Amino acid sequence: MENGAVENGVCSSESVNGGRELWSCKDSDSSSADHLVVMVNGILGSATDWKFAAEQFVKVLPDKVFVHCSERNVSKLTLDGVDVMGERLAEEVIEVIRRKPNLRKISFVAHSVGGLVARYAIGRLYRPPERENLEDSSSNRSEEDSKGTIGGLEAMNFITSATPHLGSRGHKQVPFLFGVPAIEKLANFVIHLIFKRTGRHLFMNDDDEGKPPLLKRMIEDYGDCYFMSALRAFRHRVAYSNVGYDHIVGWRTSCIRRNSDLPKWEDTLNEKYPHVVYEEHCKAYDDEQCEPTSIKDGGSDKLEEELVTGLSRVSWDKVDVSFHSCRQKFAAHSVIQVKDQSMHIEGADVIQHMIDHFLT
Repeated sequence: MENGAVENGVCSSESVNGGRELWSCKDSDSSSADHLVVMVNGILGSATDWKFAAEQFVKVLPDKVFVHCSERNVSKLTLDGVDVMGERLAEEVIEVIRRKPNLRKISFVAHSVGGLVARYAIGRLYRPPERENLEDSSSNRSEEDSKGTIGGLEAMNFITSATPHLGSRGHKQVPFLFGVPAIEKLANFVIHLIFKRTGRHLFMNDDDEGKPPLLKRMIEDYGDCYFMSALRAFRHRVAYSNVGYDHIVGWRTSCIRRNSDLPKWEDTLNEKYPHVVYEEHCKAYDDEQCEPTSIKDGGSDKLEEELVTGLSRVSWDKVDVSFHSCRQKFAAHSVIQVKDQSMHIEGADVIQHMIDHFLT
């Protein structure tokens, strides 16, 4: 990393490829910061998309975190496919860990498609528990010891923001298609012309050598990718979702709920988080609940139901957000991330909510 800068007690450096790393300028803080926070941008994005959030994390948790804003999947490279981007991100994280031998913990904060990329990458980075630990008596082994690690580090927080976990092909999953079935059906056939291989993955019409769609493969441990073991290894999983005005990613797909499970929300009276309108802790499904329910939702299909059920095998904190009264409400997909501080600052309370509930 090069091109260093100092601002408000936060040191940062930028690589020739656009990647950014941020840490506390105070030596005593930076030397004790052993928690790597990897921030991942969405489609056609860049490392600077997380600039505001990264700075806030370091300001609030100066002696805890070292933030790395990913550089490997930017601009048109985000069209190469979720799997290709996931491989790049996994390699990038390994390089950071090798450069920073003091790191002990790891978290991911990802926006939009970046959440899917991060889920793929952790499946690659997952290391099963040491055999000796498994053979220890249960009295000497904690639950965390049996979960495995991510790149050799303790997995802490996995946070997604407006991520299409259920893909984009379902009814009203891409709001700018207006929920018109004919338009949604047409998009399924032409999306690859715009968003290339990533579009195929989002609309789940990929067919790699006869394999199931990638998003379906990612709800289990598949081949040498431990997708669900890796997700389960994190102590805290959070899905932030826009309840409306996000024209890129629909509410249902970003909050991992069926249409019938979407909550009724009201304007919040919380002055600290004025745009957080609903919070829910969803426990992991038991074996009986893991049986996919019959398809009764008009907008669901069998594959989407399988994704909901599969991802619900782990617990999630779900945080629903509304910018309906904001000046930039039609840019909710960017506001929830504070992609541009001058334009999207109304989402700052959502970033603060992330930090306040972040396990260090």
